[in-house]
Amino acid sequence: MITHDFEQGSDEWKQFRAGKITASRVKALMAKTKSGYSTSRANMITQLAIERVTGTVDEGYSNAAMLRGIEMEPEARNAYAMEHLTSVQEIGSVTHPDWDFVTCSPDGLVSEDGLVEIKCPSAMAKHYAALQTGDHAKEYKWQLHHQMLVTGRDWVDAVSYDPRFPDGLKLAIVRIEKDAEIQEELRAAIVECNVLIEQQVQSMREIQKVRKAA
Repeated sequence: MITHDFEQGSDEWKQFRAGKITASRVKALMAKTKSGYSTSRANMITQLAIERVTGTVDEGYSNAAMLRGIEMEPEARNAYAMEHLTSVQEIGSVTHPDWDFVTCSPDGLVSEDGLVEIKCPSAMAKHYAALQTGDHAKEYKWQLHHQMLVTGRDWVDAVSYDPRFPDGLKLAIVRIEKDAEIQEELRAAIVECNVLIEQQVQSMREIQKVRKAA
């Protein structure tokens, strides 16, 4: 496992992610409709191509709910560690051993073969849904499996945390195991998307060359 000690959210961490297929972006690349891939896939491919050419990360937007999740993550990580009587190793980023353009930034390494991914929803009803049906694990399916693909780890605990709930209901934890079929689907999609990204990169380089020569 190739690890990097960037502080998550730092400028260095953001720059490292420029143009790379990350766990938070893979959902868009895998999104499908009844007629095929959704427009979010094409949009993400273009975004990654632009980032590779410019070296600038398109950070998108951050709303109050997202900022709340970032602020509460350490508290949630500690609550998870106490519930499982285990330690969680924080990490910056991990690069896939074969593809330097594929990375992830898990919320923690657990034991020798696990990961933890934490969500802190602002809507209490969303956390309640996580307690009832594990909806958070379903919603972030591709992110979780991407993390296992990159790190080589065998499982990831998808955690929803809300301290507003009483003891016994603050944490919803669903363990997702590595799935060979899903891993292969991800690998194929990553290879295909990278070809398309590089095609757009080459197109921009050609435009640049022509305009410089004019």
